[in-house]
Amino acid sequence: MKKQTLDILRILPSEPYDIKSLATSLENQCESHAVSNINWPSYPYCPEVKFRIGHWADQIILKFNVREQSVRAVETRINGDVYKDSCVEFFISTDNNHYYNFEFSCIGTIHVAYGEGRHNRKLLPENIIKKIEVSSSLGNEPFDTRNGDISWSLTCIIPGACFIHDTGFKLNGKKARANFYKCGDELPVPHFVTWSPIGTPEPDYHQPEYFGEVIFDD
Repeated sequence: MKKQTLDILRILPSEPYDIKSLATSLENQCESHAVSNINWPSYPYCPEVKFRIGHWADQIILKFNVREQSVRAVETRINGDVYKDSCVEFFISTDNNHYYNFEFSCIGTIHVAYGEGRHNRKLLPENIIKKIEVSSSLGNEPFDTRNGDISWSLTCIIPGACFIHDTGFKLNGKKARANFYKCGDELPVPHFVTWSPIGTPEPDYHQPEYFGEVIFDD
């Protein structure tokens, strides 16, 4: 099973340095990558999911584009159960041991935790999570399941200040390990697709040994 590798470019944005302009710079300067690995035959459905990622001024700029047969956005609580909704996720390990899981529902509700494995994870404080900027094409108001051929996009800016367990965190030149996911546990057709493949018998995203290699350009 071959792990994915990714060179994360340092983007050159133009003013104003807001989420809209950073998203445009990301689109213009960074390649698109597919989240398309079906690792578990019991869940064969694969929505169309692509992402772009870059960094600037110790911020990670990440944009997902999704096309799927249904969407759901019920959770509104920070650190709530966003994985039950239409959800995209970014897991990253900066020390090859512990990792952060950044999870975003399709309306931008956020869940972030840190730890060594699935169990005993430490939720990041809400005041830290609120430093993350998120913009979704579906807005930010909750809704129940909608069926149909639905496309949506979500852009997020994750500042270095969110990496509270990494003293002196800097992105330039950093080597890390990461994976990108799409899920929706309570959608009419649950699915679990990944960027870098996972070799467990059942769906489990908390598998840092299967993370791909990423390098943030200097």
